[in-house]
Amino acid sequence: MLFGLTIRSPVAKGRLRDIICPEMSDSYTLITAAAIPGMNQLEDFPVPILAAVTLSYIGEPVALLVGPNVLRLEEYAAQCRVIADAEEGVFSSHAHAPGAMATRHIIMGDTQPGAVKTIVQGVYRTGIQEHWYAEPQGARAAFADASPAGEKFPDKMVIYTATQWPVHVKRSVAGVLGCSLDLVVVEPASLGIHLDGKIWYPSLISCHAALGTFITGKPVQVLLTREEDFRYSPKRNGTEIEIRSALGEGGELLETEITVRADLGAQGVFVDEILDRTCLGSLGAYTYSQVRINGVAAQTNIPPQGPLGGFGLSQGFFAMERHVSRIADTLRQDPAEWRKNHFLRRKGTLAMGLPLNEQVPAEQVLDTAAAMSDYYRKWASYELLRSHRRLTNWAVKDEPLRGIGIAVAYQGSGFLYNDSWYNGNDMGSCTVELTLEKDGSLEIRSGIVSSTHGYTEIWRNIAVAILGVDGNLVRIPVANTDAALDSGPASSSWNCTVLTTLVEHGCLAIRKQRFRDPLPITVQRSYRPVKKMNWAGKFFDKNALAHLGWGAAVVEVEMDTVTYAAAIRGVWLGIDGGRILAEKQARRSLKTAAIQALGWASREQLSYEDGKIPDTFIFNYDLPAPLDIPPIQVNFITHDTVNPKGIGELPFSVIPSAYLQAVSQAMDHPFEKIPLSAADVWEAGKRKHQEAGG
Repeated sequence: MLFGLTIRSPVAKGRLRDIICPEMSDSYTLITAAAIPGMNQLEDFPVPILAAVTLSYIGEPVALLVGPNVLRLEEYAAQCRVIADAEEGVFSSHAHAPGAMATRHIIMGDTQPGAVKTIVQGVYRTGIQEHWYAEPQGARAAFADASPAGEKFPDKMVIYTATQWPVHVKRSVAGVLGCSLDLVVVEPASLGIHLDGKIWYPSLISCHAALGTFITGKPVQVLLTREEDFRYSPKRNGTEIEIRSALGEGGELLETEITVRADLGAQGVFVDEILDRTCLGSLGAYTYSQVRINGVAAQTNIPPQGPLGGFGLSQGFFAMERHVSRIADTLRQDPAEWRKNHFLRRKGTLAMGLPLNEQVPAEQVLDTAAAMSDYYRKWASYELLRSHRRLTNWAVKDEPLRGIGIAVAYQGSGFLYNDSWYNGNDMGSCTVELTLEKDGSLEIRSGIVSSTHGYTEIWRNIAVAILGVDGNLVRIPVANTDAALDSGPASSSWNCTVLTTLVEHGCLAIRKQRFRDPLPITVQRSYRPVKKMNWAGKFFDKNALAHLGWGAAVVEVEMDTVTYAAAIRGVWLGIDGGRILAEKQARRSLKTAAIQALGWASREQLSYEDGKIPDTFIFNYDLPAPLDIPPIQVNFITHDTVNPKGIGELPFSVIPSAYLQAVSQAMDHPFEKIPLSAADVWEAGKRKHQEAGG
């Protein structure tokens, strides 16, 4: 087996002139874009496999160095010189220069006559976040049988990689090598907890490994170092959302103007999905007389950004939930009560024009979280203490500062835009296949991979309940793309909602046939999107928002009056996820997401400076440690007859804004960005002391 190291661009923007390589022995090979036999681009996304001329960010792959000895490869790679003509890069989504990958200009509702009593406005920023999966990304490629270098395929090429989307790897590799799909097989490796960090990036690394194997005829492994992965792999994209609301006499939203700026990096990956979800989330779950949204997906010279535990909805909800808490503070109202008075109702309409046909349980999940946490009593007590501090010395020594916050959000199941998936010529469909054998065994095949085996247990239980088969005889093999079943990327609660429904329908179909048709019986069940025109003139799958999961969070904090460090006293989640198929797994998933959401909100400081992540962020990245994890309680609103709903993104949508509101109440200062740094809180404390004459 050979090993591959990536040679990368040293400039954030420019044109590649040459790659000067040291003299090497014949067993080492430098592979550039000129050697690519097929397309120099990932399937579905404008991401080059190896940059040929245009350079878009520091660290962009320009060549692959392949050889038998890793240490020698590192020596050669250190001596390689990438010659480029550098240009001025764009590093801010504020830049009014060409480069917007998508824009939205939306007006909904009518201007209502009525006196504007109050104006509330704020700018709400979310930082980028590293996925920090268990091990760096990598891939290994090999021909099923040995073959001479450079020859056309004598046998299939097998790709081994940890991916959430095996079929995307297959299609991308086939496109790069210029071969048919049936000549590429993907064997997915164990994913671990990935938080959507392994949807599309493994496809890029797999293309590098496959290209190395095609050129040399030998197995090639490309494995990133932890630092390399941290610097160049996708992150949760940063956003800046400005909201200005005109309120009526009763605190109602008369007019609201929202400006969304999402920094998606150098190349557009899931651009429409992320921008529209961010715009949708920035409206929250509230009624408006009129709302105007201006959104832009900015193209900047940093590595491509993307999803983490969701595709932008959480960034939007953070902004609006923080905004409505500020509205309540301005009106001297309980933020929970303001929300109750202005929630969407059943006969309302989501921003994308979809009617809410189901009961909206926003008030129910809010009351569930409030009851668990004793929110109403605590909020009133902490508000009295805040009022008292305004009249006296702001912070009394040895008296802790406490605050509590609440937030509500929803989540769909599936993707708005899935035209990139395919199954034959049927764009956007996904399929599962079930076979009941003569020996009574059942095999369930799909094209998905999950970070846990929880979904397999759910599917096994469904088969046992419907078909009465022995659970030990239910086989659910790991996805193998040789079977040509495309089930889409394992994300957005897709496994436990859409695909689980297909498995259930497949079992019901077999039950109807089993006593009149001979065994074995094989059935396929497919999902096809129901297209609807949306606000941007694009078609989206309206089923993605047809059955919404809802959640509310309460977060309580206590601030040290000397250091102003925030200790989280507790997190409480009220969740409506429809029919919960595996409660233990659902609780574990929500608590894991809650820990990650707290990290995003309070400590995971990360940014690019002139297109590069400074070393201090890499070596001091501050993840929540076990001792830092507060008590987290989850209560479900149970349903026996409602289909399962997506819930995995909800903690990211509600916990950060609830946390910031709790700190804002404790410090009597309206914080607007996450992660909230110790320096930000310290500066606010200093100003409070100065205002109090301390």
